Amino acid sequence: MLRRFALVLQLTQLVALSPILALAQQPATFVGEQAVHDIAVQLRCVVCQNLSVADSPSEMASQMRAVIREHLAAGERPDQVVQYFVDKYGEWILLAPRRQGFNLLVWLAPAIAVAVGLIVVGVLVARWTRKRPAVMASPPTTAAMRERIRREMEGEA
Repeated sequence: MLRRFALVLQLTQLVALSPILALAQQPATFVGEQAVHDIAVQLRCVVCQNLSVADSPSEMASQMRAVIREHLAAGERPDQVVQYFVDKYGEWILLAPRRQGFNLLVWLAPAIAVAVGLIVVGVLVARWTRKRPAVMASPPTTAAMRERIRREMEGEA
């Protein structure tokens, strides 16, 4: 009888503690909307293509936000979540290309273009504002020159 009582007591404890054990096994990770938004802003919507996943109203963007939320809830870091999408869709999925390799040209080209433009403007302004040598005055007219001019003028008339 004592043995039966101990068995019933153990079963009662097991049933009473099972919900607590179930909660302890599944860590409840709260993922804030801001965390999802911070990652979604970096990704391009595959439907809209000119909007971020955070701004796109499409169903696909909604599903991508849900995937982001799931990955964050599973304990992945934001850079791991972004890498997941890069692995799945390629570098194209990133709204801002990474600053490495050939993509570095995308980041440097505007600065180089502005620098070249400023140099060209500076050279042109320097040329336009430079003092030019004085124009030589025409040689003074002599009596012989005046006579020749008069003859040529009368010959035309």
